[in-house]
Amino acid sequence: MTDQPPEIIADYHGIEVPAAPHFGPKMIRAMQDGRYEGKEVKASFAAITPGARIFEMGAGSGIVGAVIARNCAPERVLAIEANPELIPHIRSLYTHNDLSDIIAVRHAVVLSQPNAPKEVDFFLRGNFLGSALTVLKKPEKARRVQVPVLPYGALKAGFPHDVIVMDIEGAELEFLRHADLGGINTLIFEVHRQVYGRDGLQEINAGLTDKGFGLDRESSQPGVRVYQRRSGN
Repeated sequence: MTDQPPEIIADYHGIEVPAAPHFGPKMIRAMQDGRYEGKEVKASFAAITPGARIFEMGAGSGIVGAVIARNCAPERVLAIEANPELIPHIRSLYTHNDLSDIIAVRHAVVLSQPNAPKEVDFFLRGNFLGSALTVLKKPEKARRVQVPVLPYGALKAGFPHDVIVMDIEGAELEFLRHADLGGINTLIFEVHRQVYGRDGLQEINAGLTDKGFGLDRESSQPGVRVYQRRSGN
């Protein structure tokens, strides 16, 4: 008896998406219509050049990373996801699309601050898109799990990269505050003003300016910012 092929719910930018329990009807329609995480995908297509080594922070369903791996001709992609329940589905997605030689996923939370703890609490939501390190609304509907921490310095030493793609539900402020961005040329990340407000956005922009980056307005999308290292920095 042979295994039945998986049910394919969408073909999104050349990625076949197998059915999985975390995909609801709205998400499936967004994939089928080409809208799923569309701003992040569009920004990535505009900003990533062939041969890039990409660190994806917050893989989510794995689709965005897979789309980048298929369409942007990177040398290698390392994805990190904190939600343990998504990891086997992400790996299956990569395998189904013959991308395992280009992209891999690890279960962890990456922190850049000195003396980071070995584990942190992570809060799971019924809709995985709302899972995060902090709970802003309805904490009674969040489920707490412990997730191992991978220090950014250790990750960078083991996987040198020049592009960072992030969608980490507001944790980007703290990450960028402490991260050594030497060797990084491109940053693509969703901003979460509802988490850290205008002051947080201003801190991100000022901090990246100080580290030699400038906002790439042409590649950026509403709610998704692209920063490129300035010439000579």
